[in-house]
Amino acid sequence: MRRRSLLLAAVPAGLVTIAGCGDDKSDSSKASASPSASASSAPPPKIVDGPLPAITAGTKFDEKPTVAKGPGEPSPNLAVKTVIAGNGRTIAENDFVQANYLGQIWATGKVFDNSYDRNRPIVIQLAQGSVIDGWRYGLAGKKVGSRVEMAVPPKWGYGESGNSQAGIKGTDTLVFVIDVLDSFNSKSSSHGTPVPQNDAALPKVGTNTDGKAPSIDVPKTAAPQRLVSTYVLEGNGAELKADQTILCQFKGVVWDGGKTFQQTYDSGRLSQFSLEQMKQVVRGLSDGLTGKKVGSRVMVVVPPGLAYGDNPPSGGVVKKGSTLVFSVDILAAM
Repeated sequence: MRRRSLLLAAVPAGLVTIAGCGDDKSDSSKASASPSASASSAPPPKIVDGPLPAITAGTKFDEKPTVAKGPGEPSPNLAVKTVIAGNGRTIAENDFVQANYLGQIWATGKVFDNSYDRNRPIVIQLAQGSVIDGWRYGLAGKKVGSRVEMAVPPKWGYGESGNSQAGIKGTDTLVFVIDVLDSFNSKSSSHGTPVPQNDAALPKVGTNTDGKAPSIDVPKTAAPQRLVSTYVLEGNGAELKADQTILCQFKGVVWDGGKTFQQTYDSGRLSQFSLEQMKQVVRGLSDGLTGKKVGSRVMVVVPPGLAYGDNPPSGGVVKKGSTLVFSVDILAAM
């Protein structure tokens, strides 16, 4: 099983998922540990600029750092320093960030977690219950492209219980070096290159990139019997692998009548789900996104046998035997 970050809480906040794929089934349930409840209920910290240990090697942005032990006693407050200033978008609380990071214990310098060795940056929401509070408060206001170092006392880390699996005691202050690669919010869109949509037998999807829902115009013809997955906007990121979790905007309509049955647009939220878990709910959506590039808008037409079949969600516009059409903006993956 792929090892997950220790930063994740048990249930991510502010997520929309496809009907039948609840947050409790999301890939975050594989996390090897999560912040304690007491940690997420702490009052906001006072943020100070030190002390912080020196970064002795790996000093470039997005290069795995080596960090010295903490110098003397740590501050009882949250110490935060921008080591490298980025010039990208300013991060706000409740945004999602994509970042590489290293975490170690102040007193011993022991590294307990890092994403650089996994070669998969974390994608996580800066919201209460989703991430340790040190990150939630310490990254707000920073810019994409920045390297941030912080020292997190237990109150805003793992609390008095610590994290025995990671060797973290309830009295340990934690040191993080975080390279912020990107950030996303409910107004984010893919920004790939438009791809011609010339097949009259398939739906046409809008190419707007303003964070608003794209149009999906379904032709008045019979739905295809096979799975269809095509680029609307082709991004330049890595191709999705079947074991990854994605962060996305999406809109889903039924073929017959073109009515929307679910979307993230105008909800103030994004969707985050694992392709493995989605395979158990709407297999065609998982199959249609696997292999597509991050940063793309993808149209996926899912026949009933790869969607809900004869067991659609109750009370909605999806009926038995419905063919579904999705427009998905793949914002990030981990």
